[in-house]
Parts: sequence; C-alpha cells; structure tokens
Amino acid sequence: MKKIKLKIKKGDTVKVLAGKDRGKTGKVLRVLPAANRVVIENVNIHTRFEKSRQAGKPGQKVTFAASVHLSNVMLMDSNSGKSSRVGFNIMEDGSKVRIARKSGKAV
Repeated sequence: MKKIKLKIKKGDTVKVLAGKDRGKTGKVLRVLPAANRVVIENVNIHTRFEKSRQAGKPGQKVTFAASVHLSNVMLMDSNSGKSSRVGFNIMEDGSKVRIARKSGKAV
C-alpha cells in the first residue's frame, strides 16, 4: 500500500469549503490518510442512539464529529486569518517547512 502524504495535520485550523457546514472553521482532531479524510471539531456532527447495555437503564443519545473529505477543507493561515493553499519550503539547514501560499510565511 502506498503511503499518502497529506498537507493537513492534526491540530491545524481549517475552513470547510463545501457541504452542509460550509464556511465553518475548526481544529483538526484526527487525520485519516488511508481514506483521505479529516475529523474536525464541531463540524459534521452526527447523532447515534445506543441501546441500553443493562436492563432497567435507558439508552443514550451520543453525538460525535464525523469525518469530512480532505478536498472539502482548506488550511487557515495563522498570520492573516484567511484560508490558503499549502506549499513546502526547504530551509537553509535542510529542514522542510509548510508555508501558506497567500502570505508565504510558515504555518
């Protein structure tokens, strides 16, 4: 299986570009590289009803954030506060740094 290199990482702030939550921003909680999906805080909230595991106790309603496809989100530039594409820059010491294309500064 080929390892997929993603430009969005856990902890990044992203903006949703498409879907029912378009325009919302949130922090990335999980990255699922095999499925090209991300889980974002307070975005794409689903509700699941679970049966009681013990007799006599009621079931419960569980809400959770479902995943969003990677193509529907864009990284927020921490410097300008706007959404931006991601690029890479190799520094003089040989380290690789992610940069925001709009501002050209490191993310």
